[in-house]
Amino acid sequence: MSSNGGLAETGGAEARLNAVRERIRRAAERAGRDAAAVRLVAVSKTVPARRVIELARLGQREFGENKIQEAVPKILEVAETVPPGRISWRFVGHLQRNKVKSAIERFDGLDAVDSVRLLDALEREAARAERTVPVLLQFNCSGEETKSGFDPGDWEEAARGARNCPHLRIEGLMTIARPSDDPERARPDFAALRELRDRLQDRLSRALPELSMGMSDDLEVAIDEGSTSVRVGTALFGPREGTAE
Repeated sequence: MSSNGGLAETGGAEARLNAVRERIRRAAERAGRDAAAVRLVAVSKTVPARRVIELARLGQREFGENKIQEAVPKILEVAETVPPGRISWRFVGHLQRNKVKSAIERFDGLDAVDSVRLLDALEREAARAERTVPVLLQFNCSGEETKSGFDPGDWEEAARGARNCPHLRIEGLMTIARPSDDPERARPDFAALRELRDRLQDRLSRALPELSMGMSDDLEVAIDEGSTSVRVGTALFGPREGTAE
């Protein structure tokens, strides 16, 4: 790549990052919230390490990956350039139980814990690693069969499972809204997650401050409904094949 091409790419990345940050700021302002209370997770699946490094140099702090086999070499490559502690990695996809050890070793947080069996597997591995791992419970608020997550009707089961995991720090909930050309159609899914969070807080008798919801197309609605973390890939990196952000 020529130096001019590199500069052009960096300029494009900076413009996209600033545009997303501005969308977050405006959405928070309209909702009467502090934009600093909404974290941006750059979903970097299928994106090469150099583009992660590029955004890290521009001040982006959190990155999300959804496949262990792709993420691990990328994390190691990025670590050769980006100093420890500068960025954090979140696992945002469906985690297979045979990949739990790698997830515990390489990720700073697991944002899509979608079953009691996975909770149990993570608890065993975290205990072996003598580590407390931040996690989010994923709920399938849209009811789509293709999506992972606890059924909203099983929230008490999720609460019981979470109680038995002293090495997992349950920080909140996560959902992926139904796809639509109209972002407003996602609102019921986001509202449902917020209500589930409130129920789980009461049942667990402790705060669950995080609501991870909202992506490139619907982040404004998510912020209006209380999102504390938006997962953005397309608006930062362009369209890609595969699963949703």
